[in-house]
Amino acid sequence: MTAAHPFAERRRRVMESIGTGAALVLAAAPELRVGRDTEFRYAVDPDLWYLTGYTEPEAVLVLRPSRTEPQFMLFVRPRDRKKETWTGVRGGVEAAREVHGADAAHPLDELPDRLAKLLAEVDTLYARVESGRPEVDALVRAALVNARHARPRTGRGPFVLIEPGSVLNEMRLYKDAGEIEAIRAAAQISIEAFRTAARGIRPGTGEWELEAALDYEFRARGADGAAFPTIVASGPNATVLHHVRNDRVLQAGELVLLDAGAKLDMYAADITRTFAVSGEMAGEHAALYDLVLAAHDAAIDTARPGSTVQRVHETAQRILIDGLVRLGLLEGELDEMMKEGGALSRLYPHRTSHWLGLDVHDVGDYVTLAGPRVLEPGMVLTIEPGLYVPADDETVPPAWRGLGIRIEDDVLVTLTGNEVLTGALPVRPADLAALAG
Repeated sequence: MTAAHPFAERRRRVMESIGTGAALVLAAAPELRVGRDTEFRYAVDPDLWYLTGYTEPEAVLVLRPSRTEPQFMLFVRPRDRKKETWTGVRGGVEAAREVHGADAAHPLDELPDRLAKLLAEVDTLYARVESGRPEVDALVRAALVNARHARPRTGRGPFVLIEPGSVLNEMRLYKDAGEIEAIRAAAQISIEAFRTAARGIRPGTGEWELEAALDYEFRARGADGAAFPTIVASGPNATVLHHVRNDRVLQAGELVLLDAGAKLDMYAADITRTFAVSGEMAGEHAALYDLVLAAHDAAIDTARPGSTVQRVHETAQRILIDGLVRLGLLEGELDEMMKEGGALSRLYPHRTSHWLGLDVHDVGDYVTLAGPRVLEPGMVLTIEPGLYVPADDETVPPAWRGLGIRIEDDVLVTLTGNEVLTGALPVRPADLAALAG
């Protein structure tokens, strides 16, 4: 059995891009351990998976567009009955060929000798010198050193080293139909998890309980788990952008921010909602929430073909600045406050969007040589404006301090506009209050 679309098609596009006389080498992500011998659940390298579908540790991919040699090679762990007793069945070289469609597959211990010979024949090498796999990095450096000495006599050997992301990042930025369906499915699981977890929002609930509810629902509904450490941030904890300790008890009269997403078939969702712990929002809570919601809605409307990621961000910025000035929380000149590091950044220190896909903060440049990245159909990005007033900010009245609000949705750019993949989860305060019961 050979590898089916889309992996074979992606490899074809990569080889067409790098051309004959080049090779691409990708090493699987290293296994992570804590303490002496406790293993974390293995996290597959997104780039290697994107081209192969291979999910086991230690693998090395070599692509070499050549008419005379195998073009798609995998070096993998061999079958080992004793080790498989401890960590599960390995596919070995047989599965690399028969399941994943490798033209040639070899045991990992043959990599040093075979890779040296393969790379001695290429002019351009696409590889990372810091892959997290020191043994592979050493082989890449050795190929470059050997070529420096041998090339004057042989005329061959890698003369140019290029980051693989120069090819792969652009490919991964545009999602195909299968990828979009995977993200849509991850989003739907995330929506249902939020709906269920929201029922536990009440005074006295621990942040950790809401984290557990979300993570349980992800797995119970078929996801691989959480796409990133789940954030449950109540009261002043919501002013910490990546609060993951989740160790505080929810208090009456506060807000609680939930930022979480499921991972399904390697693809991530990413949602944030901010709830009132008891009842509906009022006073300063409602004023700040309505402002973030207005920025959220306008930014989504801006995220369409021909716009840019920068324009999406500036749209949110302008609305936030205008509202904060009206509320008396900011003062100054608009253009100055719009700048990076301007007055707004004290209350809104992050960008409005990031790419979404195999990684939660997916690959792809936001600025190109031509200027800010133009949005095109097939791109998926988050829209997540927020406002965060530190509890110790003495420049604002006490009633505003310690408030953190973020609203985040996942948006697919389409031919005619966009699709909010997470739009089935409410964002209006009354609807959120109804979810929490």
